[in-house]
Amino acid sequence: MKLEEYIESVIRPKIQGDGGEVRFQAYTDGKLTLVFQGECSKCLILDRCLRWIESEVQKDLGMTVNVCAVRKKPYFWDK
Repeated sequence: MKLEEYIESVIRPKIQGDGGEVRFQAYTDGKLTLVFQGECSKCLILDRCLRWIESEVQKDLGMTVNVCAVRKKPYFWDK
């Protein structure tokens, strides 16, 4: 299974279960960039989630990644 496919089919549903949203953005040289929205965009403990994602990828895919988060709040929060 490809990393992007894994994020979309395994990690994303778990994040959505807590009211969040995650999307694959890029993977280069061991750095996995994910876009977080919904509840994730304002979460105070997102770092824990990033470490959890890293451990899940290692466990399930045997890949060592460093997850970088891009928080993207909904457009209407800026008004």
